[in-house]
Amino acid sequence: MAIAQPATRPANPRFSSGPCAKPPVFTLEKLADAALGRSHRAAIGKDKLKAAIEETREILGIPAEYKIGIVPASDTGAYEMAMWNLLGERPVEMLAWESFGAGWVTDVVKQLKIEAEVKTAEYGEIVDLASVDFDKDVCFTWNGTTSGVRVADGSVIPTDRAGLTLCDATSAAFAMDLPWDKLDVTTFSWQKVLGGEAAHGMLILSPRAVERLETYTPAWPLPKIFRLTKGRKLIEGVFKGETINTPSMLAVEDYLQCLAWARDIGGLGGLIARADANAAAVADFVAAHDWIDFLPADAAVRSTTSVCLKFTDGRILDGAVFAKAVAKRLTDEGVALDIGAYRDAPPGLRIWCGSTVETADIEAMLPWLAWAFEAEIAAQADAA
Repeated sequence: MAIAQPATRPANPRFSSGPCAKPPVFTLEKLADAALGRSHRAAIGKDKLKAAIEETREILGIPAEYKIGIVPASDTGAYEMAMWNLLGERPVEMLAWESFGAGWVTDVVKQLKIEAEVKTAEYGEIVDLASVDFDKDVCFTWNGTTSGVRVADGSVIPTDRAGLTLCDATSAAFAMDLPWDKLDVTTFSWQKVLGGEAAHGMLILSPRAVERLETYTPAWPLPKIFRLTKGRKLIEGVFKGETINTPSMLAVEDYLQCLAWARDIGGLGGLIARADANAAAVADFVAAHDWIDFLPADAAVRSTTSVCLKFTDGRILDGAVFAKAVAKRLTDEGVALDIGAYRDAPPGLRIWCGSTVETADIEAMLPWLAWAFEAEIAAQADAA
């Protein structure tokens, strides 16, 4: 017997965790003022890059004494740049509770060959931050994009720490309140919470991180694209819009439009409220259905952007096959695109609930998830 489909469809079925949905007001016409065919070193290019930096500072509430730079290769490039420039001066603790954090561990231990203490947690769990020695340099992700787990808050990080904190905040920035006094290096990309275009990363340095850069020289050679100092002095231009390599001025214009939309909806507070409402809609759905649950058991550390779910019904014969089949049904119907779990994560679904997603679209999609589940259970029974 055919399972009845819901009557309402999401207006925008894009729930990918990156690149993420564009702001709901996005149109290509909004990019008409892009400085196309102009040098990024010309006044118009520098002005737009500088505006992107300063408007980022304003919306995120980044202290005036912190440096903000636009760097190549998305969040990955920004975080690698930070590790290669800053680590090695003192002992290091590497924290990982999802695949990207695990990647930073590999780079530090196998590429930079630093003898680091590594602390890991399974998908859906988080490292005990109270056990971390913050007199060492500490590398971690604020929000696990592939595991749906986030740091609850920064209270465990001491203000008077001796080491630096290097935080990958790529799926947290603009949707979560980051404690800047606890973060010495923060990185993110434009393609996550604000739905900007990919390939550009943001690197934010505290005065303590700048001091490290100007007083410590790593033992390994630094590629030109990674260099942040010259003659033991910070290359200030990087943090004033003079990028290390040629940026896409079209992507810069797109980011400026994302920032303008963020201001229009109330800045950081408005962005956080939208993500929280989206995550709450999913939580209500999970509470009403006994065949699905959050991957993270602890509600205090559940992400409000990359929301990861698992199927719990005992009738499911093969979790990975079942989850992929449900995701495919939703894709085929055009009601939820790209919501399969990350390839290294446990079988399940990952619904992006970041600030550019409309709560009405989440609420319209979830009955389709119930439909896809029931349809796949029926198909599994028929095949048995």
